[in-house]
Amino acid sequence: MKRLLGIAAVALGLLAGGLTSARADDSFPNRPIRLVVPFAAGGSTDIVARIIAAKMSEILKQQVIVDNRAGAGGNAGAAAVARAAPDGYTVLMGTVATHAINPALYTKMPYDPIKDFAPVSLLVNVPNVVVVHPSLGVKSVKELIDLLKANPDKYDYASSGVGTPLHLSGALFESMSGTKMMHVPYKGAGPALLDVVAGQVKIMFDNLPSSIGHIRKGTVIGLAITTKDRSPAAPDMPTVSESGLPGYETYSWNAIFAPAGTPTAIVDKLARAAAEAVADEGVKAKLADLSAVAVGSTPDALAAHVKAELAKWTPVVKASGASISE
Repeated sequence: MKRLLGIAAVALGLLAGGLTSARADDSFPNRPIRLVVPFAAGGSTDIVARIIAAKMSEILKQQVIVDNRAGAGGNAGAAAVARAAPDGYTVLMGTVATHAINPALYTKMPYDPIKDFAPVSLLVNVPNVVVVHPSLGVKSVKELIDLLKANPDKYDYASSGVGTPLHLSGALFESMSGTKMMHVPYKGAGPALLDVVAGQVKIMFDNLPSSIGHIRKGTVIGLAITTKDRSPAAPDMPTVSESGLPGYETYSWNAIFAPAGTPTAIVDKLARAAAEAVADEGVKAKLADLSAVAVGSTPDALAAHVKAELAKWTPVVKASGASISE
């Protein structure tokens, strides 16, 4: 009899847990959701967040409010979400910086990219591009590699700052091609690109959305896209991998993360809304204008993606010698 009562109690507990989960899914959300963007307004991550948040607001029938919390290369905003209540009402627009590069770059991290977050959905991938000033006199990756090998440390490349994805894209290029350049870090990609356009620095690894207008105007030359496949935004531009450096691949990405401990039913509901949002034709068109490729993954797929990105970027950061103590 005691055994039967015990089994019944367990069964009732499981049933109650299932009902609680279902109720959480049914009632969520019943107030606005805060989507923390850990960078300043106006950048590519912020723009992507606002496009997707607007559509998710329609789908969830509650406003998804973008909250810019910049600082420490994205760590400040990410840490705020990691410490938030795990109820789905505060989520993060994470990036390759917050979840793959910063853990290797910063000597003191305010969060663990795996343990402190519940992955929700990988939203978009954003290609990078290798651009050069026309005065450099090269028109392909092979020509650039040949020039750099013949002139070690003679040429500079600009980036958005030490340890940023753009800096490390250049570091990976150097490592894989056997070349040496002088790194010139700026306080943001915008100022860096302006100096490349002006010819003050000859080379940059930039986000495609930032550079594509200048490429089309001819103020800089786009040598190659850094992703595995060509970009629909620039279909005639080859990839780095196919034009002289096989296996090279870098890109930026945006994904939604909730605090660890957020109920599975809520995570799944957010993931479904995110996937539906990026699948919307209007949203896809707006993202395509930014050269961003819509994904809309499952939580499990995002979890696997983060682990793969950590494994990829940790040795690159260490090889670059970049380190930040904060």
